[in-house]
Amino acid sequence: MPISDETKRAVREQAKYLCEYCHSSERLSASRFTIDHITPKSLSGSDDLENLALACRRCNERRYNFVASIDPESQATVPIFNPRLQKWDEHFTWVDQGMLIKGMTAVGRATCVRLDLNDTRYPEKDSIRETRRFWTKTGFHSP
Repeated sequence: MPISDETKRAVREQAKYLCEYCHSSERLSASRFTIDHITPKSLSGSDDLENLALACRRCNERRYNFVASIDPESQATVPIFNPRLQKWDEHFTWVDQGMLIKGMTAVGRATCVRLDLNDTRYPEKDSIRETRRFWTKTGFHSP
């Protein structure tokens, strides 16, 4: 059974129309963001509101069905960021004038790696950093 429009609306409003991982704005996107299952359905996750998050397509695709990643600092496997149980600004901060997201905790660092929040895997391509730079210049991105 698909997620109801009412539930999708509640997820969007709860997220303030921001991707709950990279904080990109759905209102600046050419396409609607996806409703992400924090615990994926493939791992018995539910469609309950507390298991749903708003995610841009790039974060959703990189997250896939992963629930953990490796913290590059400690090399420990840790859960990735859970927007229903954790606060974004306790795990992440903006650096380089809002162009980069830096993980401040093991969860934040592991999530940055798993979701490649700064497009470090393919730096030669147009990246989210260039998009953030444009948003900043136009006044739409002020972390």
